[in-house]
Amino acid sequence: MTNATPAHTTAAAPAVSPSVAASRSFGRRLRARALVAASWAACRLPEPPLLALADLAGGVWYRLAPERRRHARRNLQRVTRWLADHEMGSPAARAAAHDGRALNRLVRDAFRNSARYYVQLARAAIVDREYLDRWLVIDEGTDLDALLDVPGGSLFVGLHMSWYELPAVIVASKSGRPALVPSETIGDPELQAYLVGTRRRLGLELVDLASAKRLLKAALERGETVGLLGDRDITGGGIEVGFFGAPARLPAGPALLVLETGVPSYVFGVWRDSRGVYHAAVEPLALPAEGTGTRRERVTAYLEAEARAFERFVAAAPEQWLAVFHPIWPDLEAAA
Repeated sequence: MTNATPAHTTAAAPAVSPSVAASRSFGRRLRARALVAASWAACRLPEPPLLALADLAGGVWYRLAPERRRHARRNLQRVTRWLADHEMGSPAARAAAHDGRALNRLVRDAFRNSARYYVQLARAAIVDREYLDRWLVIDEGTDLDALLDVPGGSLFVGLHMSWYELPAVIVASKSGRPALVPSETIGDPELQAYLVGTRRRLGLELVDLASAKRLLKAALERGETVGLLGDRDITGGGIEVGFFGAPARLPAGPALLVLETGVPSYVFGVWRDSRGVYHAAVEPLALPAEGTGTRRERVTAYLEAEARAFERFVAAAPEQWLAVFHPIWPDLEAAA
């Protein structure tokens, strides 16, 4: 007697016909060309009406994406309650901790800022050092040029907030080389090529996650500047730390790179004020000295310090933290 396998476990996925595949490929190419055309137009139109259009699109997006809206609401509720408990953030952000209407407004603003980010990314071609001198302010106490003048490699760890690529333009113009940044590769080749191209114009050279550690370590050892975003554990191999009062996993990559190369590292955040001016804050982020704990304890302590800096940056404008649309805290995901 043979073992029978249920039919539904062995049925092959339906094959895609050549006509359907061709239609999908044509649709992707058409979308990529539309994005390129939109980027060309965005670079030639004044910014205020473009951002007003982005705000309108963000409001529509808020209404049409209920699951994304619920995700942002859960995350922002945790953030604003923590801010209220620690007397941090704006009055509007603290009010959202216990006022449902205020929280909804903050979530809607998060959608609008997400739409603004894509408009700003489309305008990457116009961003140069002159643009930054006018629209980007490095907060007091930080001499970014002096940090970049230090011989040898350096690591900058940021978070998905506002137009977070802007500091890379300073790095690229100062060093004459693009800053290496690991990034997810999306399934649409034409769209991936557009994203790679726009970020390259900002001074970012994207590297695939699978080979990121090897490439970034080699770059640091050559004395180059490397940028990482450390607020989302995309690969699932992060280490749990306290983040806005609850356990969350942050990627261990930044700490491991510092541990293995000994380069100086910094944490940075970017946010936009009501006048349209971007602010960047940079803080040194040191790994505990050898002999102060095990390898894992030192890495965890580094990530705890990183999380404290992230909390301070997010407090400036929680609605501009783009990561709120993604899983951050396991307990919130389990409850949902």
